[in-house]
Amino acid sequence: METETTVDELVAELAALEDPRAREVNEKHGDDHGVNLGKLRALAKRLKTQQEVAHQLWATEDTAARLLAILICRPKAFEHDELDAMLRQARTPKVHDWLVNYVVKKNPHCEELRLAWFPDPDPVVASAGWALTTERAVKNPEGLDLAGLLDVIEAEMKDAPDRLQWAMNHCLAQIGIEHAEHRARAIDIGERLGVLKDYPTPPNCTSPFAPIWITEMVRRQHAM
Repeated sequence: METETTVDELVAELAALEDPRAREVNEKHGDDHGVNLGKLRALAKRLKTQQEVAHQLWATEDTAARLLAILICRPKAFEHDELDAMLRQARTPKVHDWLVNYVVKKNPHCEELRLAWFPDPDPVVASAGWALTTERAVKNPEGLDLAGLLDVIEAEMKDAPDRLQWAMNHCLAQIGIEHAEHRARAIDIGERLGVLKDYPTPPNCTSPFAPIWITEMVRRQHAM
C-alpha cells in the first residue's frame, strides 16, 4: 500500500469518526473538528510511529489530521525551522497545545524555540514561548530570571490577548506554587490584576485565578 493512499484513507477514516456533538463542544473552544479524542488516540496507537505519514497528514491542513500527525510523529526528528513553521501554522488551540506539549518539549531545539517565541509579536506564537518558560520554571529554573518574569506579567498580563494571557497566568501560578520566595508577590500580582477571577470553574476543579490556584496547590503539597 502506498503512503499516499494510506494518508487518503486515514483522512477518510477521520471523517467517518466525525461526531456533530463533539464538533459543537470543540467549536466553543475554537477547535474546528468533531473527532472524539479517545478514538483519535486509538487510531494513533494502531498506526504507531510513522514520521513520513505524519508529515503528509500535517500538510493536509485538516485539524483532526494534524492532531493525528502529532501523535504518530517522532518528536526528536524535527528541525528547528520546521517546528517554527508548524507552530505558526497551528492556529487552533488543541493543535497548538499538543504540538508544544507532545513534540516541541521533547525536541532538542526546545530551548532555542522558547527564546525565539517568547518575544514574538504574534500573541499565539508568544503564548508557546510562555508555555515552554512555565515548564522550565517548574522543572529546570536555574538561569531563569523569575523576578523578571513576574515584572513582565505584572506589566502586560491584564491587557494581553486571551491565549497569551492564559499562558502568562499559568506561568504566574507555577512560579507561585514552585518557588516559595516568590509566592507572596505572585499572589499579590494575581489579586491586583484580577485576571480570570470570575472564570467559571466546575465543582471539584481548581480555579485558574492565580491566588486561589497557588494557595490550593501549596495546601495539597503540604497535605501529602
